[in-house]
Amino acid sequence: MVVVTGETTGMPYYAAKGAKKGNGFTVGISPAISYVEHVRKYRLPHKYTDFVMYTGFGYSGRNLLFIRSTDAVIFICGRIGTLNEFTIAFEDKKPIGILLETGGVIDEIDHILTVSQRGRNNIVFDSDPKKLVEKLIALVQKEAREKAKRNK
Repeated sequence: MVVVTGETTGMPYYAAKGAKKGNGFTVGISPAISYVEHVRKYRLPHKYTDFVMYTGFGYSGRNLLFIRSTDAVIFICGRIGTLNEFTIAFEDKKPIGILLETGGVIDEIDHILTVSQRGRNNIVFDSDPKKLVEKLIALVQKEAREKAKRNK
């Protein structure tokens, strides 16, 4: 597996760090146009990423590319950018994992899903990170099997 992050501070930084600790491969999708802008203007880290794509799209443009570059997405805590990423993933019907009890906008996702009246297909929830990843992998594998059957 490849861990793709928004190449920022906080959870994306720690996700990349954890992936590298486990000998994983990491990709960062940066809002900046170059390494210099990434580090100087945005003041973002660049320590645990194997490959960085510099988009030059700012945060909101980067979010669209970032989410569409993944097979599945995990959300942990977060603020308005996380909410933007969630709505992109939700609209694109990506498999989504929600790590419960982490604070921020994630604590509001259940309410957002309720008032949006759009269902909870492709979304798994858990407060245990390992169980959440297992559920999400199972969801991705199920979708792959169903897609393979449709394409026969």
